[in-house]
Amino acid sequence: MTFSPLTSPTSSRRRALASVAVLAALGLGASACSSDSGDTGSTSEGSGSSGDYSIAFLPKNLGNPYFDTSDQAAKKAIEGFGGEFKEVGPSEATADGQVSYINTLTQQGVNAIVLSANDVNALCDSLKEAMDADIKVITFDSDVDPSCRDAYVSASSTDLIAQSQVDLVAEQIGQAGEVAILSASANATNQNAWIEAMKTYAAQKYPNLQIVDTVYGDDDDQTSFDKTEALLSTHPNLKGIISPTTVGIAAAARYLSTSQYKGKVALTGLGTPNDMRQYVEDGTVTSFALWNPADLGVLASYTAKAMIDGDITGEEGDTFTAEGLSSDETDFTVEADGIVTLGEPFVFTKENIGQFDF
Repeated sequence: MTFSPLTSPTSSRRRALASVAVLAALGLGASACSSDSGDTGSTSEGSGSSGDYSIAFLPKNLGNPYFDTSDQAAKKAIEGFGGEFKEVGPSEATADGQVSYINTLTQQGVNAIVLSANDVNALCDSLKEAMDADIKVITFDSDVDPSCRDAYVSASSTDLIAQSQVDLVAEQIGQAGEVAILSASANATNQNAWIEAMKTYAAQKYPNLQIVDTVYGDDDDQTSFDKTEALLSTHPNLKGIISPTTVGIAAAARYLSTSQYKGKVALTGLGTPNDMRQYVEDGTVTSFALWNPADLGVLASYTAKAMIDGDITGEEGDTFTAEGLSSDETDFTVEADGIVTLGEPFVFTKENIGQFDF
């Protein structure tokens, strides 16, 4: 069965199959749900010893399986090229929680900060202070205003991600009917960009598919579970849900799996195989998509290294190399607005999900 144009290229299948060995070697099995790391967040330092490559990762929140995977891969990559890895972050995915860590890292004088932003603008003042202190600022997964960072490492293009989500749900509901979106936080820049692109693409390609509502689960399991229940109550004719967040899609699947809507309301989005396996195998979910978060962490690490080395400045056309990705890709080019793109999403189904462990 063809789910979207993203599932067919041979290169995507090679990357997906290769990721099994990479992830197994890294030992990146992720837990099925987020867990708090304390009210004030925490810090985890690597064992590297280079003062030249002191690179700190600041995810949206700690205890999130998605960022656990990307950051553990980043740690391996950074220590592999002789750098020092550090991970810090809040226990809750808020912009205020990230600001204090940015300020502390600036005071500590790290060489680079790599972060997934909880807000497009709220972090800018602290990030600009870091840049003024000659600290390289790289965003990944979720961006800030381009003036507030040196480069952005994107898991995929906004259009490709949006199109894959809409194509997947459209195929499952016969290209017609009411669809809702269960997002993360209302201020998550990547989520908002995907949602806008979904609406535009759906209107153009599927005129009989209506996106009737967007709700926010704040990347919290219980909140996302409750929002799913509320969506189905508010929209009795709902035929599909798109949740482009790993926490949200797992929570929505958990609700659907024991409800009267199982097999009647389609669910797709962006999820991890370990979180979604039981719901694919029991028929709650037909297909969903994601990139390799380990590769995203590795590419962000090498982007920071290239920036520190002066090999790139964030200008369009700059080139650099990255090693240790699950694909054969090693050469990357900086695009307009300082964007570096990892690649295209991969679609997981009952036929292939058993090949993956993250």
